[in-house]
Amino acid sequence: MLNLLWLAPAFPLAGAAVLALFGSRFPRKLVSLLGVGSIGLAALVSFLVGWSFLASPPPGNAFLLPLWTWMDAGSFRADFGLYLDPVSLLMLVVVTFVGFLIHVYSTEYMRHDDGYARFFAYMNLFVASMLLLVLGNNLLVLYVGWEGVGLCSYLLIGFWYRDPANVRAANKAFLVTRIGDTAFAIGLFLLFTHLGTLDIQQLMQRAQSQWEPGSGLAIAAAALLLAGACGKSAQLPLQTWLPDAMAGPTPTSALIHAATMVTAGVYLIARTQALFRLAPPVQLAVAVIGATTLLMAACSALAQRDIKRVLAYSTISQIGYMFLALGLGAWSAAMFHFMTHAFFKALLFLAAGAVIQALHHEQDMFRMGGLRTELPVVFWSFVIGGSALAGLPLLTAGFFSKDLILWQSWAGPNGNIWFWLCGMAGALLTSLYTYRLIFLVFYGPPKAHVAARPGLAIKLPLVVLCVLSIVGGYADTPPHFGGTPALSNFLNSTLPALEEVHVGPITEVTTALCASLMFAAGFSLAFVLYYRRRVEHPSETALARFWSAGWGFDQLYDGVFVRPFIWLAAVNRNDVVDAAYAGIASAAQECSRVLRLTETGRVRWYASGLALGSAVFLAFVLLTR
Repeated sequence: MLNLLWLAPAFPLAGAAVLALFGSRFPRKLVSLLGVGSIGLAALVSFLVGWSFLASPPPGNAFLLPLWTWMDAGSFRADFGLYLDPVSLLMLVVVTFVGFLIHVYSTEYMRHDDGYARFFAYMNLFVASMLLLVLGNNLLVLYVGWEGVGLCSYLLIGFWYRDPANVRAANKAFLVTRIGDTAFAIGLFLLFTHLGTLDIQQLMQRAQSQWEPGSGLAIAAAALLLAGACGKSAQLPLQTWLPDAMAGPTPTSALIHAATMVTAGVYLIARTQALFRLAPPVQLAVAVIGATTLLMAACSALAQRDIKRVLAYSTISQIGYMFLALGLGAWSAAMFHFMTHAFFKALLFLAAGAVIQALHHEQDMFRMGGLRTELPVVFWSFVIGGSALAGLPLLTAGFFSKDLILWQSWAGPNGNIWFWLCGMAGALLTSLYTYRLIFLVFYGPPKAHVAARPGLAIKLPLVVLCVLSIVGGYADTPPHFGGTPALSNFLNSTLPALEEVHVGPITEVTTALCASLMFAAGFSLAFVLYYRRRVEHPSETALARFWSAGWGFDQLYDGVFVRPFIWLAAVNRNDVVDAAYAGIASAAQECSRVLRLTETGRVRWYASGLALGSAVFLAFVLLTR
């Protein structure tokens, strides 16, 4: 059964190819069948492969499926193969299943769009690229998937390209992530140059045997990979593209923000964790970036009016939690939060899309209200997904995964009180901005007419994701709640388990109680401000505007990079480099003009010229012998 692994990326890739070539000629039902069916088959293969992997684990708890030799030149050889272990299996199942639900939702959400077939072609290619990324046996195959999801994000963010704002958002996403991609590519060159391979397993073994912990090469390589991860996962300082990515259709936002592109950086660091353990300063930087990002993005979410931008900043913040865990060596906790986040964030984005569609594409939360009776399924989807995001104790998936990160941010060898406090502050802010959204959208007097109600294709994915947002956390329940950390035990066969060295005065039970208090405090504050007092207009203080603008990073980059570049382009309008080539062209034209004068049409002059030239040539030969 494991030999069928290649079908997982093959099905969506084939679906993308067929839809791209012939989709415009197909009826919409056939487009839906191909677009959704290819992802459904990929999900089915993923479950079958996963069942076989769990029922009969391969030797070493890893399975390699070589497909063909891709490149073989001199000392460089790269095989195109797929590698399956507990980490990639978790990613495989989550990406295909959540991707399938989003595709089902899209059949109704996008049913009136002129680019219906084009949309599903892009979405299929997106999933295929992500599967190549997580299953690639070497960093070169991973990089192909890495660039593939970047391309698809550009295409999907700018899907409605007739609006210039959407094109700008797509360009911004492409260019900002390109900074990280370039660093990642340089990292690949460095690793191959010094270790002689790009096979991930061999690479990690050679790095551990040839490089000392803290060596300059290890630090440089890890820093370059970290830059790539920050670009794709929208972490400081490359986080500015993600809020603008809301320009794309809502199913696109769900796919990018929940289970695919933004988690690629998390996966890259987890997959190459041996390299990061050899570079302690870089690993610490991962934790610092994660802690800083989760707080800054949570503050920005608190100041947004647009329902999708709240969720966008929420994604940046939750990825920050994953980076915090990775930086502290809590590898399994990061992957656990990836899984639960995929469930509740996909649920929230899809529910937000249902609200937007029902209100004539209105996205301003302060123009909404009273929707809990008009859209009951969507309301309960927001309550369950939002509670999971905020970490409702004991009942939601988000509580268990976030609690594990919070505990290990203190208990691990690199943990300390500051990381623990950052995580707690993030939990408070998350609860506050989540219930602020719910109270504004679903409570109070109605402010807009509900023009459309979701059908079965929208409701079904919401219900399934509601269930997963509740029960998904029970895959890894802590022992102090009488549970078993089954997922952590499974992942720890590949990822090193965290050694808990700090116990007192903070304990795991204390952490859970404090996280519960943060949830309650955030909920209570949101209840008072946005339910009891019903703030009808957001604060216009300078701080609120600053947070709403993403802490001014766009303005900073505009002043430091964009405007100077435009100024240089204006100054260098008559490009000095082009001037040299223009001179060569002018010289060629002048030579042509001179030679043209010799074309007189007089045969005697031609014959004389031939004779004279022959005489000069013979004289030269005789004199130089």
